[in-house]
Amino acid sequence: MTRSSLPKQTPPDPPDRPQAPQRAHASPRRLAELRGGPEVPQRPLDARALAALAANPGCRRRALLDGAGVDKGAVAQALGSPAPFGQSQFALVRGNVFEARVKADGGEVLLALLCEQLGEAPPEPGEVAVPDLTADGPAGRATRTRLALEQAGEGWALLDHPLLTLQVAGSTAYLEPDALAVHPDGSVSVIEIKSFPILDGTADPVKAGAAARQAAVYALALRGGRTVRENALLVCPKDFSNLPTAGLLPLRKQVAATERQLRRLTRVEEIAAELPEGVHFAPTQEPAALLSAVESVPAAYAPECLSTCELAFHCRDRARAAGSVVALGRSVRGELGGLATVGDVLAAACGDPDSAVAQDPAAAALRRAATLRAEALETAAARGEGD
Repeated sequence: MTRSSLPKQTPPDPPDRPQAPQRAHASPRRLAELRGGPEVPQRPLDARALAALAANPGCRRRALLDGAGVDKGAVAQALGSPAPFGQSQFALVRGNVFEARVKADGGEVLLALLCEQLGEAPPEPGEVAVPDLTADGPAGRATRTRLALEQAGEGWALLDHPLLTLQVAGSTAYLEPDALAVHPDGSVSVIEIKSFPILDGTADPVKAGAAARQAAVYALALRGGRTVRENALLVCPKDFSNLPTAGLLPLRKQVAATERQLRRLTRVEEIAAELPEGVHFAPTQEPAALLSAVESVPAAYAPECLSTCELAFHCRDRARAAGSVVALGRSVRGELGGLATVGDVLAAACGDPDSAVAQDPAAAALRRAATLRAEALETAAARGEGD
């Protein structure tokens, strides 16, 4: 795979911004209460979820449930709107087998692919340090990862499945990259290993873009320590074989966009403070109580949520039942201005021109569109009668 196979993005670095004053985070006890009690396990907030949050920072519902570690899949199942997406067991097994193969020699293949893409000399056999990162619990693993990064010497080091931390909306996210490579100059490269193939030197742009967004989250978590390289390494099977090949994922634009979007997220404790007394999201409670709890937190549904959020089908059904224009997509919603429901849109297009909705700036364009549609239907009908 050539270095130019993946799109290059080299915008200027974003200007430094003053750090906002630190506020108290939501306590572990409060997060456990939102999940339904200390006996309910916490679902970890991973890089995939953070990338989805960054794509829709206005959704307070997802920010709260993800920040509290609520199992949204179980909630959606209990509400009768399960989300039929996610990796199959076959794909997971295939991915695990491929990852184990490329790491089997202590990281020599990974670093050889990395150096080939960067034009650097690869390390000699036996020159790569692979620190032991095992520890009890996520906090222990994160501490071992931080110490391994701090203690890496002047040679090459490969961190296999390290655990990083990132503060997001008042909640601590534990993030697990496939690997991190520490260069002899002290800088760090993020390595993403995926099971989708690179065909004829080109990766699927949608899947490569998702991998870049995940790598950008890892790059954000690494800030404040060692310098992070501007490109992540994407390692995938070559064509239809199980041989590894690689390409570079430019991160500068993705890191800037992800940082900006995550900064916009409302903090978990601020959203939780607005909930009615005693509200929690345990999927084992009565369906009516669970529905009331979920609906007590505003959502910002968009059709794009269907591929990234377990609650998307529930949110879509509620939006359709309310006649909300959000179900039509962000671009359509933006064109409709202050018209919030499909009923308002139809009234503005074909109803009383003196009504309140007809005064919306979007109403004139809707009336023009309705006129053109009517003319087109009349023309088509006339042609049909002529035939």
